[in-house]
Amino acid sequence: MRKFSLSGHQRLPALRGGFMALVAAVLFGVSTPLVQRWGLHIGTFSTAALLYAGASLIGFGLRRKVDREAQVQGGDVPRLALMALFGAMIGPVALAWGLQNTSGTSASLMLALEAVFTAVLAWLWYGETIDRRVMSAMTLLTLGGMVLVLDRTDAGGSEVAGLLAVMAATAAWGVDNALSRALAQRDPGQVVMLKGAIGATATAALAVFFGEPVPAAWPALGLLLVGASGYGLSLRFYLLAQRAFGAARTGSVFAFAPFIGALLAATLGEGINLWMLGGAALMMGGLVLHLAETHAHEHEHAPMVHEHAHSHDDGHHGHEHDPMPVGMHSHPHRHELVRHSHAHVPDEHHAHPH
Repeated sequence: MRKFSLSGHQRLPALRGGFMALVAAVLFGVSTPLVQRWGLHIGTFSTAALLYAGASLIGFGLRRKVDREAQVQGGDVPRLALMALFGAMIGPVALAWGLQNTSGTSASLMLALEAVFTAVLAWLWYGETIDRRVMSAMTLLTLGGMVLVLDRTDAGGSEVAGLLAVMAATAAWGVDNALSRALAQRDPGQVVMLKGAIGATATAALAVFFGEPVPAAWPALGLLLVGASGYGLSLRFYLLAQRAFGAARTGSVFAFAPFIGALLAATLGEGINLWMLGGAALMMGGLVLHLAETHAHEHEHAPMVHEHAHSHDDGHHGHEHDPMPVGMHSHPHRHELVRHSHAHVPDEHHAHPH
């Protein structure tokens, strides 16, 4: 058993993962007010179908070769189906209905609660570390969501119901995020394509069953494009971020998305009042606490064999090749027993218990 400390790569996983999660947040945050605008006169099931049809199309174009990314396996299909159920059906349908019954600014900020549901499920299902700082962050995010609900009480019961529907969407996407953690090592293009195809097919069938009218051409095209960028491309970056530093932390950085959406909604004509500013301040405080977390200790890597995209400059992949490939590549490989100490996050190689 070897014992050594890492230096050059101690912070790289968190920086790389944080950047990709932030890109995912920007893409998704911009999509929320656009879905509200283009989906205004379109049925909720039709809206969800168009969004995930766009996601599936972009996923198809982003697939990687078998020697670059681990491929989706037959055993992944049940998990993909559950991801589609929560993430491509329940989530977007609840969001589409909520956006038609509340303000886009409040709805965008409410989406920050997705980070709370994701972090809790990552802790329960995968044992990802949640310390007092993370618990405090989730408390602030939850309080911020409660402030936003209070803000809409003066606007009538339908506004509150709309905001609660958005909250239900965040819970569904929290389940989806936790489920997708186990597929983060697969080709993200394939995962996006298959999840989008399953979700689009199911919601389109429901749209036909409930007799929703055929959407007009321009709004439909708009939702397809939003789905490609805000759901498909965003999900690809989200999966890559989960691969780099776990589900809970990816969800934390992704909490930037609501602020981006709220800012865009405000520029599109919606006002911002003190309630919204208060809720935003609480959520921003929770986000800062999440990102300020540090975690380092001596830990042991048990022997294991798995497959995922990797390179040989990260301090965890020392196996030999002839010839040695350059950059990221994928194949089944073995990790030997090793003990070392460095700052780390709960990625594929650091899922040890605490």
